[in-house]
Amino acid sequence: MTALSFAASLVQVKDFGANPTKIYMYIYVPDKLATKPVVIVVMHPCGGSATEWYSGTKLPSYADTNGFILIYPGTPNMNNYWDVNSAGSLTHGQGGDAVGIVNMVNYTLTKYNANPARVYAMGASSGAMMTNVMAGSYPDVFEAGAAFSGVAHACFAGAPSATPLSSNQTCAQGLKHTPEEWAAFVHNSYPGYTGRRTRMMIVHGLADTLVRPQCAIEALKQWSTVLGVTATKNITGVPSAAYTQEIYGDGTKLQGMFVTGVGHFAPVNEPLILNFFGITS
Repeated sequence: MTALSFAASLVQVKDFGANPTKIYMYIYVPDKLATKPVVIVVMHPCGGSATEWYSGTKLPSYADTNGFILIYPGTPNMNNYWDVNSAGSLTHGQGGDAVGIVNMVNYTLTKYNANPARVYAMGASSGAMMTNVMAGSYPDVFEAGAAFSGVAHACFAGAPSATPLSSNQTCAQGLKHTPEEWAAFVHNSYPGYTGRRTRMMIVHGLADTLVRPQCAIEALKQWSTVLGVTATKNITGVPSAAYTQEIYGDGTKLQGMFVTGVGHFAPVNEPLILNFFGITS
């Protein structure tokens, strides 16, 4: 008798709850799911799609090995750029793409009995910008995030859009605020919240001319203030000679990674992400 074989695949979910901006949900559930599995929300880059981004990293193979679930949101709006500029996304519970993404998480937690204390976000370019937004607006949902070539939370606040065609490009060119001002954007996104804050990894290429490296510096100013950690040391050569790793505190709450000779966007390093999240060692 020939044994039956099963192969997990990316599946679209059409009814996952309130979805004010009509974004898409795709999910990857491995054949061997861990008990109380981890959930990672994986947000596509500028002009991309959920299905393209599914093939854009090696995270599905790590999901197969470690038994975690991957959610791939997709936006058809604003030339496939995430809504990181509206008051809805930048305010807890008030709408925008952010509410749709949170409802994807809630759907997954319920359907698969996943672990609500171990929900993570990652993304590149526009997806990295949205990772910062989710961390700022929904710290009660996301335990940690990894942003590859993004901008600080609320950097695009008030801009007409968040694409390179927008008339307002001051954010992507390295908009500067004091650490306290950046932190205030985060705190104002969820007034009265006193719980755990999302841990963050910020990665950026030093040759990026579309989203300037200063954007990463500003994001690190923001999160170091929100998380209450200061820079303690730099480590070169991790994971390769092109990288300089900036450690804040003991490195568990905040890390910065700058890559020499890399433009937009910095390559995704899955082992680094999963180690920072605490999924692998």
